[in-house]
Amino acid sequence: MIEPSITLPTMIEPASPAQTRTPQQPAESARAAFNVRSLSIFYGEKAAIRDVTIDIPEKTVTAIIGPSGCGKSTFLRCLNRMHDLVPNTRVEGEALFYGSNIYAPDSDPTIIRRKIGMVFQKSNPFPTMSVADNVLVGLRLNGVRKRAVLNQRLEKSLRMAALWDEVKGDLHKPGMSLSGGQQQRLCIARAIAVEPEVLLMDEPASALDPIATMKVEELIRELCTDYTIVIVTHNMQQAGRVSDRTAFFYMGKLIEFDATERIFSNPKEKKTEDYITGRFG
Repeated sequence: MIEPSITLPTMIEPASPAQTRTPQQPAESARAAFNVRSLSIFYGEKAAIRDVTIDIPEKTVTAIIGPSGCGKSTFLRCLNRMHDLVPNTRVEGEALFYGSNIYAPDSDPTIIRRKIGMVFQKSNPFPTMSVADNVLVGLRLNGVRKRAVLNQRLEKSLRMAALWDEVKGDLHKPGMSLSGGQQQRLCIARAIAVEPEVLLMDEPASALDPIATMKVEELIRELCTDYTIVIVTHNMQQAGRVSDRTAFFYMGKLIEFDATERIFSNPKEKKTEDYITGRFG
């Protein structure tokens, strides 16, 4: 039996030993995928996040936690400029992705989003497309036409998403015909088919049942050997199970960022302790 590797406060019930993973704690000197400096995002005159500075290590899982409306999803979307699609958005500060400022005037959001993929809270397979076409749509949009390449990437992506064995005989069926958990893993396969370097996940298991949630969490831990993963979650047990580092946001500000074990067992900030022990939420 695997013992839980994270000691959670008494207000948070630890995960069962069978579900617990052992996150690899990144060294303090681990190479950063993102170096965010004094970043603020405004929707009109309203600041959604304010003066956020954080370094996110590569090939680890970083969890973003905090109460509703604290800026978690805005911060996640700013990492691949997805929030650009919201009218009247303004950005101050910088976000460096392997040393390049993704907000530089000459940066191309399309290229950024190809390198930094995203999986949303609600699974969103394209309803008129088959399982196979859902996975391959990004490749085709990028001009890939060779059948051998498409077939190889299709199987590889579905295997990496732990879905191949379940759908290999149903590749021509509609993606919407899959179960909710399978649809979410299909969306993960679609995201990794274009071979990004980062996966952003906005509450990817919040709409799933416990068994499907467990499969997605297992997948996250497996994928972090190849990808940098940043996940927004309201579920603090989930953050404890899957993440290496955890960032706590409150009212648009980054309050604390540290190894997940430290955040949940010995937070430095009183606000962090109050949140994870359930004094507010």
